Amino acid sequence: MPTIIIQKTQKRLLIYREKLTDDLDIELVKIPSGTFTMGSSEQESSDKSEKPQHNVTLKNFLMGIYPITQAQWLYIAQREDLKVEQDLNPEPSHFKGSTNPVEMVSWLDAVEFCQRLSKLSKRKYRLPTEAEWEYACRAQTKPLNLHKGETYPPYHFGEILTPDLANYNENLKKTTPVGQFYANDFGLYDMHGNVWEWCQDDWRENYEEIKKSKKQQNQAYKALRGGSWFSNPFNCRSAYRSPYDRRVNDCNDLGFRVVCGAGRTL
Repeated sequence: MPTIIIQKTQKRLLIYREKLTDDLDIELVKIPSGTFTMGSSEQESSDKSEKPQHNVTLKNFLMGIYPITQAQWLYIAQREDLKVEQDLNPEPSHFKGSTNPVEMVSWLDAVEFCQRLSKLSKRKYRLPTEAEWEYACRAQTKPLNLHKGETYPPYHFGEILTPDLANYNENLKKTTPVGQFYANDFGLYDMHGNVWEWCQDDWRENYEEIKKSKKQQNQAYKALRGGSWFSNPFNCRSAYRSPYDRRVNDCNDLGFRVVCGAGRTL
């Protein structure tokens, strides 16, 4: 079993460490079960793909506190004995730095990483679903303007994104080491900006289409969340969704984080 550590921030957090080497591990935090309103309201400046708002109930799961770093990626990518389906480029990133998030990785690359990590740890690692990602990003933030109906802030820290809160909009011209900005109430860093994060789900045009499809069909396009160092504030919102070809790995703002545990219940 991974090491369990109690960390006190704004809330009492359960931190897990998945050991890779004596001086390298992947930190995950326990995300509590709960129900939240997924998507954006009519009051929020938003995209039609974020509609309709709907309630989602999730069981607890573990989620990476940070996006996967280049050091973590390098270790797993070099472990050819763990290969499941494909080779991995050990050093794909454009912006170099062992504690910077890995980028220029496709959805297929990220899935291979998760499969190798599962093989190494004997635990099931995977990419988050869109529901898990948005729930974890919002971190049980309270709705605003209750007298006008339930509207949630577009970011986990409030209504406005500023350069002291995240790496976005080309303000810093590159990725930054993970954990440089404020964590949300679940203890997660870099949920807005730095690198886009691949999700497990097939891309669908809206939530009605997701409900109709019912299960994964391994479509060519997958969902990205969170925005990146290059993205404008609109694209960094908690509810924002973006489609991307699962095979593409030539963008210096495509990364991911891992989860372990239960999936979503609609």
